[in-house]
Amino acid sequence: MGTAQQQDRHVGKKRLLSLLTAAAVTFAASVAFVTGTGPAAADPVEECTATKGAIVAVDFGPFGGDVVRGCDTTPTTGYELLHEGGFTTEGTQHDGDGFICRIGTGSFNSGTRYPTPATEDCVLTPQATAYWSYWIASPGQDTWSYSPLGAMSRKPQAGDVDAWVFGGTDVGGSTGRPTFTPDEVRAGGGATPGPTGNPTGGPTVPAGEIDVPAAARWVSGQLREGTHVVDEGSDTPNDFLTTEAAYALAAANGKSPALDKVAAHLAGRTDAYAYPAGADEPPAAPAAARLALLAAVTEGDPRDFGGHDLLGDLVKNVCPAGPESGSPTPGCTAKGDFHGATYADGQALAVLALLRGGIEPPAGTEERLTQLICQDGSVTGILLSPGEYCDGDPATTGLVALVLDEAGDHEDAVTRMRTYLRKAQLSSGAFPAYNGAATGSVAPTAYAAQALRALGDGDAADAAVAWLSREQLDDGGFGLDEGATDAGLYATGPAVLAGAGTDLVTLVAKAPEPTVPPTTPPATGGPTTQPTTQPTTRPPGVGPDLKKGIAFLTSPANLHQGRYYRDNEKTGRADFGLTIDGAFALAATGHDDNALRTIVDFLEQGGKDGEGRSLHDWTGVGGKHALGGSMGKAAVLAQAVERDPRDFGGQDLIAGLADAVCEKPSTAPDRSCPAAGAYTYAPSVFAHSLGIIAQLRAGEEKAAKAPIAYLAGLQHGSGAWPSLIPATGDSEVDSTAMAAMTLDLVPGDAHAAAVDKALSWLASQQLADGGFPGASGNSVNSAGLAVQGLSLDAEKYDRQITKALKFLASQQNKDGGFNVAKEGQRGSDIRASAQAVGGATGVSFGILARSLEGTTPNPVPSSSTPAIVTPGDSAGGGGGIVNADGPGGGGGSLASTGVQALGLAAAAAVLVLAGRRTVVAARNRREAAVGGER
Repeated sequence: MGTAQQQDRHVGKKRLLSLLTAAAVTFAASVAFVTGTGPAAADPVEECTATKGAIVAVDFGPFGGDVVRGCDTTPTTGYELLHEGGFTTEGTQHDGDGFICRIGTGSFNSGTRYPTPATEDCVLTPQATAYWSYWIASPGQDTWSYSPLGAMSRKPQAGDVDAWVFGGTDVGGSTGRPTFTPDEVRAGGGATPGPTGNPTGGPTVPAGEIDVPAAARWVSGQLREGTHVVDEGSDTPNDFLTTEAAYALAAANGKSPALDKVAAHLAGRTDAYAYPAGADEPPAAPAAARLALLAAVTEGDPRDFGGHDLLGDLVKNVCPAGPESGSPTPGCTAKGDFHGATYADGQALAVLALLRGGIEPPAGTEERLTQLICQDGSVTGILLSPGEYCDGDPATTGLVALVLDEAGDHEDAVTRMRTYLRKAQLSSGAFPAYNGAATGSVAPTAYAAQALRALGDGDAADAAVAWLSREQLDDGGFGLDEGATDAGLYATGPAVLAGAGTDLVTLVAKAPEPTVPPTTPPATGGPTTQPTTQPTTRPPGVGPDLKKGIAFLTSPANLHQGRYYRDNEKTGRADFGLTIDGAFALAATGHDDNALRTIVDFLEQGGKDGEGRSLHDWTGVGGKHALGGSMGKAAVLAQAVERDPRDFGGQDLIAGLADAVCEKPSTAPDRSCPAAGAYTYAPSVFAHSLGIIAQLRAGEEKAAKAPIAYLAGLQHGSGAWPSLIPATGDSEVDSTAMAAMTLDLVPGDAHAAAVDKALSWLASQQLADGGFPGASGNSVNSAGLAVQGLSLDAEKYDRQITKALKFLASQQNKDGGFNVAKEGQRGSDIRASAQAVGGATGVSFGILARSLEGTTPNPVPSSSTPAIVTPGDSAGGGGGIVNADGPGGGGGSLASTGVQALGLAAAAAVLVLAGRRTVVAARNRREAAVGGER
């Protein structure tokens, strides 16, 4: 759960303990391709091609070496690709091979593995600014993406390129990326060809057209009372989706009474939608822009829409400066932003609304869009501050290309975006949701198709529309991604525009041409029956199937001997952190208490894994390397099942936590204490929060005073928390949810405002499909944790919780397990499944409790039972470019370095004597706060 979540992202999924932060590795000026010597197992680099095998490149620049690349013609995992490519690796003593600590190759310095013991002892997880990070690129992609999976879980495809870089990065992988491009190390020794020949050429795919009338009928059916869209389980209008419906109806049917009704409704909602802070305050730029565009589309007046001059208010509210000015304006990321635009699409739509209204956009607003164009020509969806790491996507690129093309005088920028779109198009004609994804997504494909048609790439646009036609569902709507079975307006709206051959730059709802009156009344285009009234509360059954999820987590293929999850299949090494995550999920649901009892007994009674290790070899309690987060996580499990954390597995975890509170920062080479009030070897907000929860539940509020103050001090002004300790300036959903659950447990109301602010920030991060952004993309882990956090005020955030539960349900597979994220490799992952199952219950780690009274531990299975491990249960975590097909060695598994390095995010719950009053008080405070009051 929280821990599982944190763990697999700060360790596995992205297998990085917490994807860290640091300067990117320096790459020498000249890039030479030199053939080295490697082990017999390494395939010659020349045998890997764009359609066969995969390449791995390791940058030894920080150690005075080159970028060395290797080939595996038949890769099974990223871990094996590293080994078979000619590299050797070494894990940490604490985490085993699953957390790569050193990498070496025979073609550099006689195979010495780096970093050497002189700088890194590889006992515990490496420090946040010095570890091996894992990056990937799919065929045709010339930009790196941080791997959402560990090397042991990732399955490279033909033409893929992997890279390992020593240094650091933040949780989103936005810093520390390779300083060489995928094309520089790709199979064949160079760049993959970009678009050539006929500029309108596109992928060769079967022709196809979107059934626009059917899509319009589906859109009409989503309108309550024919005027507005509401989310399931809510009565509040969703104005954003209502504008999407209006654009789609205009594109499909032109001017009509049905469109007029929708426009009139939105005009009446102008104050609520575009001016939420008050009529005299600056408008929310994206909302004001969308309404102004609707006015233009319906030939209305955007200067008098809903009683507001939308265009005038946009012009008056442009940011004069960003944070670099020393006195930043709230809602401003940089000079030229429209106030409150937040995302690139909001900025682009505001510029477009002014252009369509005949007003020249204020100085700096168009240039601001050009600043969001990344090195590869893609456009990032977030209004980044100048100089921040940039990684774009096809949907945002398509929209911004349309707008800047309409604005004029941006030929170079438009050309770069057009080239990117041509390269990003998949062979199916589709466009992925993000760089590096191998499958298509509907909205990005629709926006890219609109842009390419407007820019003259008709064949490429036709190929995209043909793909969309094959994704259209029987009811006329479109799902979000390739193969989706449930339609949504977020995808269907832009698909209708693409199918109609129009876009928001040119769309006008024209009156239909007069025809001979029909002899029978025409169809209304809407449903034959009125939609039923949506329930005002979340209906039963919304969300994932928790029983199936528990069955996946407890299956013999996953839970080894019913007692622990394995980090290493060959040696039987246990992943104790993941095992506790599974126990948290079992405790939260109550669907298999005997399985939970079996795990707890194994841990408490000193059960040993295949390498002879027990729980406290992992926590380090009582030893030189006591890990605050791991001790906290184990203690919370004890508390949640009414065992004694002061004598769990023969150790006093609560005393261990008290001893682990840092009095001051440690000095190098000692890296145990990052700051006063932190816990030893707890390098993340998740790990730190676990320690606090355990101490509070044990009634040790006084002992937890310094850690509580330190956690509270890490909160950003936005309400969010960073991922790492020491803080790196990022803001993360997972850590924010965990910190909120932790501070909510503190007696009294001293932290009530901080918790409220955190929940508000969490709600603001929800994506259109109900998911939440995380290290792996649109993350299952992040969504599960967000549900737990928002459930601290469940009545206020019921709509967001419902959407998140539906998102989680969409990521559940037939075997009951869950994908790591919406994007990327498909397949059930144990960490993601544990967090999804536990998170979907909405039970905070601060109050999690499950009695084991009357339960019986399951017997050890027969030794004849085959041992099966599901993919996803372990992770991997300056000169020239050298080939490693000479002496070298096998590999390691880092992925983003980190196997269960932290126990992160923990759980909380039980009513163990001294801590009972704390738990009950936390429950009572939340019950008194229904409706948002605290």
